Amino acid sequence: MTAQPAEPATGARTAASSDASDAVSDAASATAPASVAAVAALLGEAMTKSGLLWIDVAGDRAWPAWHVWDDGAAYVVSGPGEQPLPWLPEEVRVILRSKDTGGRLLTLRAHTHVLEPGSAEWDKAAELLRASRLNAIDDSLTRWAGGCTLTALVPFDSPIEAPGAYAAADARSAPARTAATTTSWRPWHWRGRGEEKAARKRAKAAERAARTAARERAKLRAKRQRRGGRLSGG
Repeated sequence: MTAQPAEPATGARTAASSDASDAVSDAASATAPASVAAVAALLGEAMTKSGLLWIDVAGDRAWPAWHVWDDGAAYVVSGPGEQPLPWLPEEVRVILRSKDTGGRLLTLRAHTHVLEPGSAEWDKAAELLRASRLNAIDDSLTRWAGGCTLTALVPFDSPIEAPGAYAAADARSAPARTAATTTSWRPWHWRGRGEEKAARKRAKAAERAARTAARERAKLRAKRQRRGGRLSGG
């Protein structure tokens, strides 16, 4: 995946921060009877307790993504060696899960802003992501700056879904397409694999049963022949 070009101007991040601070300002009247403070607290808790969110792209699907949450924005990194994400339009839907149940907790609209390598916000987001990145074995910052995309997702407006106001649909989606397939070659195993051993065992058992049946039939024919000989001799 190639890095997306930087789009926002210098003042865009400041405006985005104010959007984030107002992201749930009208939630109480629009979605549920909970207070604005309660919904804002729920947003912060959902973002910080779970490192996974879903980015719902219009006309595509919901993409899972690990993220870090800081100062009203969720930061994600994508590209070579990182999680796959498509090109993100200026606005997406962000779905947050409950850490306890794994189900939908909040669905919000969010602005997307691609961060420019070398900018103060890119440096801040990269440090936060690197601290949260598991199993990194190289210089993540250099690799991210060279070929990956760091994106800020800034929630705004009232939540689309929140406790007490969920859509009736189950929101299930088909699994993503993949080029993965069943392997056609398997390493050689001494005396074969488990299923091969079981097949040989069944074949041997069937062969023993067939030999036993043949011996029994031969004994029965011999017995009949002896009985017939005695009758003819008498």
